[in-house]
Amino acid sequence: MKLLILTGMSGAGKSTAFKMLEDIGYNCVDNLPIPLLKSMVDLADQPGVEEQKVVVGIDIRSGENLKFLQEILVELRNDGKKFNILFLDAEDDVLIKRYKETRRNHPLSGTERIQAGITKERGAIQFLKEQADYIIDTSHLLTRELKMELQKIFVSEEDFKNLFVTVMSFGFKYGIPSDADLVFDVRFLPNPYYVAELRPKTGNDVEIQNFVLAHKEAHEFLDKLQDMIQFLIPNYIKEGKNQLVIAIGCTGGKHRSVTLANQLYQRLSSDDSIGIKIEHRDITKDAQRGK
Repeated sequence: MKLLILTGMSGAGKSTAFKMLEDIGYNCVDNLPIPLLKSMVDLADQPGVEEQKVVVGIDIRSGENLKFLQEILVELRNDGKKFNILFLDAEDDVLIKRYKETRRNHPLSGTERIQAGITKERGAIQFLKEQADYIIDTSHLLTRELKMELQKIFVSEEDFKNLFVTVMSFGFKYGIPSDADLVFDVRFLPNPYYVAELRPKTGNDVEIQNFVLAHKEAHEFLDKLQDMIQFLIPNYIKEGKNQLVIAIGCTGGKHRSVTLANQLYQRLSSDDSIGIKIEHRDITKDAQRGK
């Protein structure tokens, strides 16, 4: 039997993961009573039984039985049973927002605030996160992006990247991204906005790219930034960080920041130790405002 234990924080996307895994051929058993886990594995592993792919959902809903799970996992390993653990996580602020949007209360919060329930849950399931083979932080993932990550792991069988990097361009006049881990200001470079024929274009256009990259300071900035990021990445991974948002800003988020974010994305894309995506938060906002 190919066994996957699906766990993680309430509100982090386990229901979505279950549906996707079921679509690709897993037999899904959600909220299995923990004392039955070993019996189920033994039954499925009997000689002559066709090999199955099974995902078992175990989380805080198991209540007091959760304290017995560690012992059962040890027994399974000692018996030579193979299994993987997929842990879905999200930042506290994101979880709170999701609970408020659905008007649900956290299962452990009782009469307390949602944050209190989240804190209790993190403590109760931390041992599962420490043993997890795959940790996916869904804080900044769309549903389709979560499905793509699961597809890569369980269908394409690509090497899993525990650190997912988002390179984001933005405009300072629209505010610094609240989820940014690292923020860089590239307003020291000449601004194409003041060249009439370049103003309507964006950093995705070759004319803007040529203008920005014609200045040696742009290349020097990229070299130093790439060097620093490549130093930080293995240290972030070592400390268990799952998401890294690198924000590069100029005045409007349309020209300089877009060009340099694209360049950094291209440079980091060859790093096999990370997953990476590019976002341009404010690239169309000037046009929407009629500027």
